Amino acid sequence: MRQRLVIIITLFVVVGVLILINAASYVKVEQTPDSETSPDRSTLNAGATGTRALYDFLHESGYQVARWRESTDSLLGLSGPKPATIVVIGRTLVPFSESESKELLHWVEHGGRLVIIDRNPDHLLLPSSGEWTIATHMTTFPWTDIDPSNFEQMTTGVQPVPPSQPTLLARNVAEILPSRFAGTIVAAARKSDKKTNPNDKSTGGETDEPSDKSEPSETPAPGTGGYGPAPAKVQPSGVSPAPVVSFARTSGALLLEYPHGQGSIVLLSDPFIVANNGISRADNLQLAVNVVTGHGGLVAFDEFHQGRSATHNALIQYFEGTPVLAICGQIVLIGLMVIWSRGTRFARPLPLPQVDRRSSLEFVASMAELQQRARAHDLALENIYGRVRRVLARHGGVNYNSPRAEIAARVAVRSGINQQKLETLMRNCEEAINGAPTNAKESLRMVRQLRQIESALGLGTRERDAKQAAEEI
Repeated sequence: MRQRLVIIITLFVVVGVLILINAASYVKVEQTPDSETSPDRSTLNAGATGTRALYDFLHESGYQVARWRESTDSLLGLSGPKPATIVVIGRTLVPFSESESKELLHWVEHGGRLVIIDRNPDHLLLPSSGEWTIATHMTTFPWTDIDPSNFEQMTTGVQPVPPSQPTLLARNVAEILPSRFAGTIVAAARKSDKKTNPNDKSTGGETDEPSDKSEPSETPAPGTGGYGPAPAKVQPSGVSPAPVVSFARTSGALLLEYPHGQGSIVLLSDPFIVANNGISRADNLQLAVNVVTGHGGLVAFDEFHQGRSATHNALIQYFEGTPVLAICGQIVLIGLMVIWSRGTRFARPLPLPQVDRRSSLEFVASMAELQQRARAHDLALENIYGRVRRVLARHGGVNYNSPRAEIAARVAVRSGINQQKLETLMRNCEEAINGAPTNAKESLRMVRQLRQIESALGLGTRERDAKQAAEEI
């Protein structure tokens, strides 16, 4: 036990030392402040670049909103709730892969609605619509030391933008206020495949080219591996593939919507309008509500690509960046080492200790049960009478083999016990031992009388036997 106590104390000391070392070497990682160069557009971020204000407003207003933490392949599955609108805000921390882009666009083709709010969105998420190609570009880039919470730095020289035409997205919106870093959306028709005659003066020897030189003809098409716009999807009959611009400036569009298969894609070129630092300016909140909830149904904000997928363990994520995980790992390692060391033989094998679990009382109880079942009353009486006769002979000062009459007479002289009764009892016991008929009741009566004589003489044979047995142990 002492050896185990030393091991336990040593184990606690080692764990304590490890905790002190981890605590001393721990360096607190300060949270990176929000910036426009590396914004966090998650609905869980309450900072300037986050979108938690919009999410909480929609939730408190009774709209069906949710944080989508699953991969895009779950949109095509048969189980689980399916959103009507997917909202992707800003440049995500986890970029869309080619397969994820195909799955998302396939979901849009079957009636989904994709809302992209970014200054320069991923080209994989911007397929062409019929003869129209969609591209974005930025004219002003945010610098590293800009404060996103500073309204003057974000909107210097920016004028409010009214709707360019009455659409559902511009409903109840008088004007919006974008940031100075808003992107520009360019929608242009594709280059015509018809060859023209250079001598034909009706065309002036020129081909029909897009009006903007930064056309996405230099953009890789998703799934093709080459360059060029994404292949156009066949639109439902009666639906024009041309994009509908709701807000525009002289440099280009800010908000447009165009069909894709049976669904639609909405593109807003400035996350400032829906972010915490800009949603309260002008009618930005109303525009954000129209853009996000215009299709009805469940609106899911993409959190999977914001680095907050459902596969992350919440407990591990809570302690991430602290020494708790390292301490737990070290404790588990020490425990495994203790288990391994306890199960490994250190020296030569030793035989197991043999503990004698037998008891004299077990033998007595077993013999008594056997004698009772065999009705061997004479044998039980013989065991008791032989010891009492020996004690009586010693008390009378005679030999053990002396006649019972002489033993009874000498005991009667010394103790005053009735000689006749003692001799009769001894004779009955000897006759029962020698085979005279008897029963359990008669044997018990004779044993009781023998015990009474022992008590009267103060011989105490049972106490003496118990004392001798204890000394032997």
